[in-house]
Amino acid sequence: MQSFYHLVPPNSVKLLQCWIDELDAKVIISSPRKTKLGDFKFRYNRFIVSVNNNLNPYSFLITLTHELAHAFVYREYKNKVKPHGKIWQLTFKSLMLNFLTPDYFPEDILRILSHHMLCPKASTFSDLELIQVLKKYDKITLLTISDLSEGELFKTPNGKSFVKGQRLRKRYKCFEYKTNKVYLFHPFAEVTKE
Repeated sequence: MQSFYHLVPPNSVKLLQCWIDELDAKVIISSPRKTKLGDFKFRYNRFIVSVNNNLNPYSFLITLTHELAHAFVYREYKNKVKPHGKIWQLTFKSLMLNFLTPDYFPEDILRILSHHMLCPKASTFSDLELIQVLKKYDKITLLTISDLSEGELFKTPNGKSFVKGQRLRKRYKCFEYKTNKVYLFHPFAEVTKE
């Protein structure tokens, strides 16, 4: 058994283990990365999947399944298909269908996740509704841009200060305090109040 199964819903372990065994994949638990929740690589004739260790069990399950779908597609097609194209989408959907019941996800996640799986995106961060409902189950709730009011001052992890501006389509237009340069922020970018 793998050492990360305490990070997923308990009843998902058996099926995940079957897929990992079938692929002979190595699963690595990674420190949180700013730009991705998980990753897939084929190195040294082995499938290697990594998932951030700061995800709640539901996010972890979705991310792990997402990356395993990449491994299954790579096994069949190598680099001949698009990473998040139709074949990957169909593979991801077929894997996730096993988990789209109340046995694996709470009702609020299940409702939004079922809709998301009709046309899965390259990243769950692209689906704001899904990210919002998954965040409710995080152990540590961090402040995000969407929690702030327009005009509020905030700091990013790199220490720069910004003023929250108006929401455009999917991102917030914010102004760097010192330079007045405009930056676009994802609604769930983590920040601290100034």
